[in-house]
Amino acid sequence: MLEETTHKAGFVSIIGKPNVGKSTLMNAMVGEKLSIITSKAQTTRHRIFGIMSGEDFQIVYSDTPGILAPEYELHKSMMKFVNTSLEDADVILFVTDLYEKFDEQDEAIKMLNKASVPVIFVMNKIDQAKGTQVEDKIAYWKEHLNFTESVQVSALEKLNIPELFARIMHYLPKHPPYFPKDELTDKSERFFVSEILREKIFLNYKKEVPYSTEVVVTEFKEEPEIIRIRAEIYVERKSQRGIIIGKGGEALKKTATAARHDMEEFFGKKVFLETFVKVEEDWRKKANKLKRFGYDRDLG
Repeated sequence: MLEETTHKAGFVSIIGKPNVGKSTLMNAMVGEKLSIITSKAQTTRHRIFGIMSGEDFQIVYSDTPGILAPEYELHKSMMKFVNTSLEDADVILFVTDLYEKFDEQDEAIKMLNKASVPVIFVMNKIDQAKGTQVEDKIAYWKEHLNFTESVQVSALEKLNIPELFARIMHYLPKHPPYFPKDELTDKSERFFVSEILREKIFLNYKKEVPYSTEVVVTEFKEEPEIIRIRAEIYVERKSQRGIIIGKGGEALKKTATAARHDMEEFFGKKVFLETFVKVEEDWRKKANKLKRFGYDRDLG
């Protein structure tokens, strides 16, 4: 076994505004799809660990919700996950893209400028850049944000991911591993079931409906040949329940079928999925409802 003095381990927090590619980046770094990805902002609601281990290192990535000004109690809980991730980070990746701008009101930005650990500025989506757009954007951010160094990547195309990994390893402190080397995440199987189903809701429904939806897995029973899952989809209005179900149940069937396919790929086993739609009025605005759905804690 390696001596503790030669082994590196630490927490690397991925921070940024909604929809800049934080989840895509973590999945690219870990090599597994652990965070759900859609084109809609605010898809990520929890702090998700992605654990990458080697013989002499362990990186614990934290994918976090996008930085936003809270409108609901749900948003306040999401921002608590961001703040906690900043507080215990050994290295911070601040992810932005070619289109985002500095907002001096962002509390997380203020915390980044006071950070006592290395901050790597990660410019994402460089595959879409034209001319001097990347250089211009980095110069723009240098005027507003204190960062240790910058790396330009395309998380989707996996451009410069090895370079970013090398820079993280450079700053990673010497420490024994925090988790067993064969672990990929801190989250439960039920958590990933709910996230997969929630991703399909974001992909298949429009406007406010996906944001008003929460998924609770009430049964996860693994048998030798099949996994039997029961999931409840909560919405805030009766009208939303009708939209989720659709005419003759077709919309829900389409969503559940797509989710089941992804679950079978994720678990490597046949899945039987039952879904039910229920109404929990204004759950995003009520602390007691959020507590019931697990937003009062970092679900690690």
